[in-house]
Amino acid sequence: MEKDNTSNDLFSNLPKEILGHIISFLPNESSMETILISTRWRDLWNEAIIIYGTKQDITSVVAKFLTSFDDFDPLKHPRKLQFHYDEDNVLLATIANNSKLLLDFSPLKKEFIENIQMHYELQFKLNKQQKISYKSFTSNIFSLKSLYLKSISYLTSDVASSIISSLDHLENLVIISCNGLKFLSIDSNFELKKLTILDCLQLKSLHLKTSKLKSFHYRGPLPWILPEFHFNLSYAMLDFRLGPSCGNITTKDFDATLLTIKNSQVLTLCRWTFEELIWPSISPPYGCFNFYELRELWWIDSYYKDEYSMDALVTFLKLCPSLEQLFVTIDDESYSAERSNSCLIQATKCTKLEHLKLIKFMGFTSRKDEILLAKYFIHLIKGKLPKINTSDGSCLDLEFIQ
Repeated sequence: MEKDNTSNDLFSNLPKEILGHIISFLPNESSMETILISTRWRDLWNEAIIIYGTKQDITSVVAKFLTSFDDFDPLKHPRKLQFHYDEDNVLLATIANNSKLLLDFSPLKKEFIENIQMHYELQFKLNKQQKISYKSFTSNIFSLKSLYLKSISYLTSDVASSIISSLDHLENLVIISCNGLKFLSIDSNFELKKLTILDCLQLKSLHLKTSKLKSFHYRGPLPWILPEFHFNLSYAMLDFRLGPSCGNITTKDFDATLLTIKNSQVLTLCRWTFEELIWPSISPPYGCFNFYELRELWWIDSYYKDEYSMDALVTFLKLCPSLEQLFVTIDDESYSAERSNSCLIQATKCTKLEHLKLIKFMGFTSRKDEILLAKYFIHLIKGKLPKINTSDGSCLDLEFIQ
């Protein structure tokens, strides 16, 4: 429990201007830690500007908020903004360390959503050649590198597009919980390196005109993913445990995405995605396809009719000669295809795992299934046996179960 000694803390009782000057000498990582000192410090960091206006004012208000902020004197102006617009809507804007901006658009009232057609599309263009629509952003001394967008609706989609199109140096874009978003196009041939899309459950099509992307995290139903340029992802999270958003996505449709993850070092993948969309393209006689660079695999699986089948996972592991860490999650709510690929294991040439150091099971309801899976792993492992953590937090003794 925090003990607040503000009344006896002469340092915390200094004027705000002096405290801000002191913080300006600290590195960004250390300055935020002062929030833990006392309530006074916490209140200073949480101070917010409250403004009222209309939706049309959002872009200029955010621009002014950014240009007023001094990264070298972070307490000189508040780093939080509450902009109330069009009756009950609120935009929450927060400037975080390392050139991050968080824009959280309040969701529409539930009763209003039910009476409107709320599907919409977003087109984000980050190319430097295009003209900047809002000149107020050109004087922004706070050079944004990361932008988080949450709860965009059809009413604020044009505002979000206008803001993002004016950011020349954006490297990291995060889009979260945008209900009604059906089509998303991201055009960035320059500095965008990281893209994260989480819980946009109505998304049907994702068009990527990105040539420098290195990290792609996606959680939600699988949409049509259309990479226009070739790029090699180092970090890829393809969490499609909710299944496909469109019923007619085929292996051929997924081939371009498969090429982007071929050289990933860290990968999250669902069993059904491998069975239905990857394996048909790479299985014999189509040639030798391996994930040579993969070091860390997060595998999302499920029971089928109360039974666990290891075939797909074992087959995939044979394609990963450099794997060092394996995390297997069982989620009974995860989508599972009806058909079974029981011939997977026999159809794949055995590749020994020489570098595997850690295996972690999560969500298994049966210790027997964990032991059976561990026993099969032993046949794939060459050299020292890895540490295996079970779903209940204990460790399996591989010497005992062999």
